[in-house]
Amino acid sequence: MDDYIKEVSNNLDLSDKYVSINNFMLKKTEMEVLDRYEIDYKNCNSLKDVIYLIDEVFQNSYDDMVDLEEVSISISDRDYYVNSNK
Repeated sequence: MDDYIKEVSNNLDLSDKYVSINNFMLKKTEMEVLDRYEIDYKNCNSLKDVIYLIDEVFQNSYDDMVDLEEVSISISDRDYYVNSNK
């Protein structure tokens, strides 16, 4: 069983899904949405910084931004699981 897990994990290609930005990872699809809303995530040092910038966009707009809301939830969840003490 351990050999199977090692084989599967070695064959995973996460480079197509996640990109390393400074000290955190973002999905390529998340980056596309952030770019669409002109959120400067490349100068952020953490996922919390990205969430803060997203919140600023929400506060300054009355538009329906379902895609950005989904990205915000995804990033918040990742931040919680990566950075919280368990």
